[in-house]
Amino acid sequence: MQEEEQGAGIVSGTFFSLGKMVLLGGLLLVVMGALMMAAGKLLGLGRLPGDIFIQKGNFSFYFPVVSSILLSIILTILLNLVFRR
Repeated sequence: MQEEEQGAGIVSGTFFSLGKMVLLGGLLLVVMGALMMAAGKLLGLGRLPGDIFIQKGNFSFYFPVVSSILLSIILTILLNLVFRR
């Protein structure tokens, strides 16, 4: 009987830790989304010269080339500073 209780404890502990990871991942996504929204409003990301925007009739196509390159450079520098060994 004790073996069954120990097994149940292991399973519930696994679900608890999995739940914490999912919760932290969700919070991380919310923070990242808020930062992206703020960057779009404050820094003008998405409206830089070189971003492609085509609009004809009821069709519009948008591809942020320069914004993507700039974001890639910024993230590369930040991540290299954070994970430097």
